[in-house]
Amino acid sequence: MTQTHETVLRSASREVVIGHGRRFCLIGERINPTGRKIFQEQLRAGDLSAIERDVKAQVEGGADVLDVNMGVPLTDEPELLAKAVQLVQTLTDLPICIDSSVVEALEAGLSVYQGRALVNSITAEDDRMEAILPLVKKYDAAVIALPNDHDEIPMEWEKRLDLVDKIVRVATEEYGIAKADLVIDPLAMPIGADTGNSLVTFEAMRQIRDRHGLNMTCGASNVSFGMPDRHTLGAAWLPMAMTAGLTSAIMDTRTPQVVEAVKAADVFLDHDEWGMAWISAHRAKAAASA
Repeated sequence: MTQTHETVLRSASREVVIGHGRRFCLIGERINPTGRKIFQEQLRAGDLSAIERDVKAQVEGGADVLDVNMGVPLTDEPELLAKAVQLVQTLTDLPICIDSSVVEALEAGLSVYQGRALVNSITAEDDRMEAILPLVKKYDAAVIALPNDHDEIPMEWEKRLDLVDKIVRVATEEYGIAKADLVIDPLAMPIGADTGNSLVTFEAMRQIRDRHGLNMTCGASNVSFGMPDRHTLGAAWLPMAMTAGLTSAIMDTRTPQVVEAVKAADVFLDHDEWGMAWISAHRAKAAASA
């Protein structure tokens, strides 16, 4: 059996560990202006107040880590992301996943972050690894890595595994990054396009876990894209993915149906000792409604 790894993330005062024997890590995705026109306009005008509401909602929903993305056209993204990271750290003690496709923005966010961040993300493309892995090393962060390259998003699990092998080799041998600090996104593709997509992803997860013992994450809402009743699909898919080796997901924690399915799966997978987290959450809910 391959040794499994634990990925340690920290804020200034709190530590979160992602691991195969631990409770599933929920990464709240809401602090992201993509597809949110009003939020984009507010950010362009320098109004960050919506971030406060988003942080509160994701934390109350049960997020363990918060993904922060400030990809707004016609703004200074590095400056905006640095400001957002600092603001979020005044509002919560949860660790942050710093999310940008712009290398300068990632560095700006990492340079002001207090703690040990998760960087979102690299691919198996040589230029992306060359640009971002030195930052991951410099700021002692962890990083999400996607097994796709210049040519394609591979639809076969074997090709995804080949690219994971490449990412692991380059990150550990050329940049001295620990395997524990690589969190693989096994590519959750929409089942609306092909209902066989998830079977490929589950097999990729099992292979990544069994070969490398790495932690994994994905954009959980991707799988149900274009389908009706997406929350029910998400609530079924995530526990299945957890049995295949998924240890975290980037998701909107304002969806109790999905969050509770994950917490229930933690109990059955023996990741919630004596079901204590499940029981205390139930008690808190009962007290709140009373």
